Amino acid sequence: MNETENTGSYANAELARLGYDPELKRAMSLADVIIFGLIYMVPIAPIAVFGLVYNFSAGAVGLVYIVAATAMVFSAISYREMAQTFPIAGSVYSYVRYGINQFVGFLSGWAILLDYLLMPALLSCLAASAMVSLVPSVPAWVWVIGFVVITAGINLRGISFTARMNKIFLVIQLVVLGVFVVWALVAVAQGKGHFSFDPIFSSESFSWTVVFGAIPLAALSFVGFDGISTLNEEAKGGGKTVARATMIILWICTALFVLQVYLAAIFVPTGTVFADGDDTNNAFYNITGEVMANWFQIVLTLTTALIALFANILASNGISSRLVFSMARDRQLPAFLSKVHPKTQVPANAMIFIMAVSLVVGVLGVENLELLTSLVTFGALTAYIMLHFSVLVHFGVKMKSRKVFAHYISPALGAGVLIYALWSGSFNAKVSGLIWLAIGVAIALYFRKTGRSLVQSEIDAPEAAPTAAAGEPHASPAVTTQKER
Repeated sequence: MNETENTGSYANAELARLGYDPELKRAMSLADVIIFGLIYMVPIAPIAVFGLVYNFSAGAVGLVYIVAATAMVFSAISYREMAQTFPIAGSVYSYVRYGINQFVGFLSGWAILLDYLLMPALLSCLAASAMVSLVPSVPAWVWVIGFVVITAGINLRGISFTARMNKIFLVIQLVVLGVFVVWALVAVAQGKGHFSFDPIFSSESFSWTVVFGAIPLAALSFVGFDGISTLNEEAKGGGKTVARATMIILWICTALFVLQVYLAAIFVPTGTVFADGDDTNNAFYNITGEVMANWFQIVLTLTTALIALFANILASNGISSRLVFSMARDRQLPAFLSKVHPKTQVPANAMIFIMAVSLVVGVLGVENLELLTSLVTFGALTAYIMLHFSVLVHFGVKMKSRKVFAHYISPALGAGVLIYALWSGSFNAKVSGLIWLAIGVAIALYFRKTGRSLVQSEIDAPEAAPTAAAGEPHASPAVTTQKER
């Protein structure tokens, strides 16, 4: 048996100890997971929301992304620890479910579901907005339908086909981003702009309230961590592979995000406030047209809409369907959503469901990008906060772990920063998000009352499990198998 078969067998054994049969195709290497994660997080993600973040932060876009990345370091550590212990496709839903209990797990899944149900639609709207700037004669809703249907069709062909497409999309994005960086440096050398510390810190406009208020928007670029961990059952090394990929992707994306927003911001006059609408939505594109060349503005717009956002919609549709599949498999959503296609081994019904939701929300929400963005980040940040608490409860309270930073300090700091950022976010998003959570609580209470949520697997791992070295097997706890559920 070769190394690939060994890692696959170990990953399936880890899945079996949690009571699940391996149904999804385990075909993704570490490189595939990293590429998938980069595609989902989008190397050029800040371009689409640059104007929004610039306005919210009074120009301190670099600082916003640095603070957001710092907050996400803690989240990445929590995801890494939970991925190695509970290598299940449901990600934060599964982690909180096993780390705390099924009731809170459902609420975390319900919270992140807000993100996952809306994310494909939001990305389709952003891509449509970019295309309308180039082809005004075609309505935005037409582009939305096209993006949603085509990406769903690609996902339905299987994870291996999607992984091959991702590699092509990633190379194109990195090449275009590289051209932008070099051209921006040349423009500075020509005197069109000058290096400044203002995008990182300005004593005149600095305000922690302003910075943290902009973090939910910037965090949209980092919410891919949860998506990466939905690949636990398709990665060849299971949780170990996903854990490694999570940390690698964080550092790569942080460097790329800060670099591109900084270089764009140094060409924006101090005190600028982009007007609502197209000026804000297309701020980054307009900068490239004014500072570089009109043809490159078109290339960047097409790359963002037809490559980056298209690829992100592709990944988002696939990842969202895996959360829905995992929740349906646990009887927390209708059972038909857990059906796996016998040939391609993908959660086909969940994918079609996500496509239908994306079509409705995308067509109706194409004129409300700011609200959609805020709702997506509300769902993600709320779930991330629950994730941190699950680390504290599982490793700290239940397991009495001795890994002080990873299991106590990091999740406490991560939860604190995200709670503050969430509190500083959009009022409308908070109201809408709390209504969504209230609906989730009502459903969870109904499940509990009917006995549906009381079927909980007991995970009583031994004391040594949380402190085991990366890649070492955890002792197999007694669990209730999927058939027994």
